[in-house]
Amino acid sequence: MAADVKTMQAGTVNGQKLSLVVANGGVSVNNAKVVATDVAACNGVIHAIDTVVLPQ
Repeated sequence: MAADVKTMQAGTVNGQKLSLVVANGGVSVNNAKVVATDVAACNGVIHAIDTVVLPQ
C-alpha cells in the first residue's frame, strides 16, 4: 500500500529502472507526481500518476 512506499529504484518489465522518491509528504515516479493511491482493483492496487512515463 502507499504507506509502504520508500525512496528506491524499481525495475520494469523492459529492464529499465524507475526512480521512486518519497519527499515533502508525497511520492514521485521519474518526476511524475502520484495523485491517487490505494485504489482497489480486481487484480491488485492502483496508484495513479499525473503524466505518462515512457521508456528512454
